[in-house]
Amino acid sequence: MVTRFVARQLSWPRGMAGWLTRTLMNRGNAGLNSLALEVLAPTPKDRVLEVGFGGGVLLRRLVGQAGFVCGVDRSADAVAAAQRRFAAAIRAGNAEFKLGTVENLPLPDAAFDGAVSVHTVYFWSDLPAGSRELARTLRPGGRVVLGFLPRDQMDKLQMPADVFTPRTPDDMLEALTGAGFSSAELRRREGSPWLAATAIRR
Repeated sequence: MVTRFVARQLSWPRGMAGWLTRTLMNRGNAGLNSLALEVLAPTPKDRVLEVGFGGGVLLRRLVGQAGFVCGVDRSADAVAAAQRRFAAAIRAGNAEFKLGTVENLPLPDAAFDGAVSVHTVYFWSDLPAGSRELARTLRPGGRVVLGFLPRDQMDKLQMPADVFTPRTPDDMLEALTGAGFSSAELRRREGSPWLAATAIRR
């Protein structure tokens, strides 16, 4: 019961429990967020998209490094929190936050130089469709980075199968390649269980 409750909050944070879950996620995701940011390597000239930003820890770093940051999350609470937290960046025209899902991003074509999502692919209803949407929103030459815990590690956590869909490294690379990305590869820091799947928009 506790595992199911936590799993649902990880998937879709709501209310006070969602706030607590986002806080815990911020701490637990620090290592993978750092890896994802390192691989994405945004510059002050870049427009960057983060999907499923949750507690906003990676957003804070993106807003400090990229020229413009757009965050999309399916949790209205997460979007409202980001709008409050980054109000100054929004007023300056350097950030915006939208309610939406990766399978149907509320964004124009070829609008971003980079896209990143960390610990969200387990909750996507359709991995290939989400990958195609990310490709659609990226300009040619844009980089995508998807941070995740691979299936062999995720299975050890025994999360409920109706909430979490574990992904293998091959799942990730095949979805990106099939969506129109090239140079798909995996990055990992030595000794870490997490992976970052990255590729370039053709």
